[in-house]
Amino acid sequence: MWAEEAPVQLPEIVVSASSVPLPSEQVGSSVTVITAEEIERKQVRILSDVLREVPGLAVNRAGTVGGVTQVRIRGAEGNQTLVLIDGVEVNDPSASSEFSFGNVLASDIERIEVLRGPQSALYGSDAIGGVINIITKKGSGPATASLSVEGGSFRTGQATASLRGGGDWYHYSLGATGFSTDGISVAQESEGNSEQDGHRNQTYNAKLGVSPIDNLEIELFGRYVKSVTDTDPQLPVSDVLRSVDGDRETRTTQRTSRVQMKYSLLEGDWEHIVSAGVNEDERDSYSDGALTFELDGEKARYDYQSNFFFDTPALAAAEHRLTFLVEREDESQRTFSAFSATDLDVTNYGFVGEYGTGLWDRVFLSGSLRRDDNDIFDDETTFRTTAAYLHRETATRVHGSYGTGVKNPTLFELFGFASNFVPNPNLSPETSKGWDIGVEQGFFDDRLSIDVTYFNNRITDLIQGNGNSAVNLSGTSKIDGFEVSARAEILEGLNFRGQYTYTNGQDANGVELVRRAKHLASAESGLRLPRRPGQTRSRCRLQRRAGGFSVLNSYRS
Repeated sequence: MWAEEAPVQLPEIVVSASSVPLPSEQVGSSVTVITAEEIERKQVRILSDVLREVPGLAVNRAGTVGGVTQVRIRGAEGNQTLVLIDGVEVNDPSASSEFSFGNVLASDIERIEVLRGPQSALYGSDAIGGVINIITKKGSGPATASLSVEGGSFRTGQATASLRGGGDWYHYSLGATGFSTDGISVAQESEGNSEQDGHRNQTYNAKLGVSPIDNLEIELFGRYVKSVTDTDPQLPVSDVLRSVDGDRETRTTQRTSRVQMKYSLLEGDWEHIVSAGVNEDERDSYSDGALTFELDGEKARYDYQSNFFFDTPALAAAEHRLTFLVEREDESQRTFSAFSATDLDVTNYGFVGEYGTGLWDRVFLSGSLRRDDNDIFDDETTFRTTAAYLHRETATRVHGSYGTGVKNPTLFELFGFASNFVPNPNLSPETSKGWDIGVEQGFFDDRLSIDVTYFNNRITDLIQGNGNSAVNLSGTSKIDGFEVSARAEILEGLNFRGQYTYTNGQDANGVELVRRAKHLASAESGLRLPRRPGQTRSRCRLQRRAGGFSVLNSYRS
């Protein structure tokens, strides 16, 4: 009789930290992965609420659900965080190159990767602070359909439907979610403002893939988001601008699509990847039912990537990978209002080379170099190196990285389109040098894990608002701090996670940078009760955040 083999635990794979997917233990950069299972366990329906628990991330939302939501990584600005959805860059050129997380629902998301530290060597501009990579669900196995309906306070409701499946040579995933809430008043209710400001959102996703021959894969992705968010005007009250009740709303439409073809040679050791992706954002502002402002932003990217893998068993038992990438990126913005109209665009060509190696299955190194050719700004060269050392006998992992970054001024900062904004065409690109080093230690057969990381970032010519314009701050701004994260399986079914981040940001004159929280912390504990056959399973979760506790319950039979 054959003995039953114990299941093998496969390592977690990280997609965004390198030009090729890597096991998380080989990644030298600081990265956090959030899975669909974790999102469901948290019972969170808005993506930005999930990100609040990631080390180094500060999430700020203006007003009610659906309002403009900024994410800052390690004290960097919101437009220094690059956001990807299934490989498509979704930062909006018409919104100062920021991405508003207010319109992103948590349904249909398979995983989120948060990569911290300067990443321009791989991703170009917008990545001084880091990268947030959102990956939607992919179908596999027999066709599976699902439907869920939820409701709660403030007349909040959500309905979600999906159809997924796949086989040896194909896969498909279709999803649709509708979310609506009456919300709360953006203006202070204590000052007599009682009008509720709500949010309505419809999100549709489609991901299809085929492999017509053994070494060819073709994948298509499409996403459509339509939302309406109620807002209130700001008027001078006692010489201070305050929100007051008013009939204003913002209607947003986002279209995202991508096609990718991967052709493999030499039994998979040589890959050729060609892809094209585009993201379009349309935002229309209404006051008392009349259209007052239109913003349209578009970003398109076309690239070719070649990956080559080879081993040298006799030399340090080494595994090697080489990558070359060439890309073209087009950005445009169009605006229209009673006082201005703009139609602007910029094109950038990027050339990237990366080398990575693993030695003795313990030491993992990588280096990347990028050259950007821009039709407005000076050409830039950026680089990044990473290292990780894994001592399996003591469950210790040391990781570190060093990189340079660049952030070009936005089209809004350069040319403006608001009546009270003075454009500044003389702005210089922001440049950065950043590094981090950390230690991850496991205890009690990995039932407890603690990671402590120190980070340091220097940003020269940091762009900040100066009254009704934008200027480069003179000198070099300094941002440093440390992150501590822990996870523990206290008992079977009882888990704990927590994180604390300290950030210190100052300009060249020692003045504290605005909108940078010094202290960020979150903690959560979850209990999963065992279920006997035929018995209803219940879960209860108590979460502690800065600002109070929240208790979430879900029941499934």
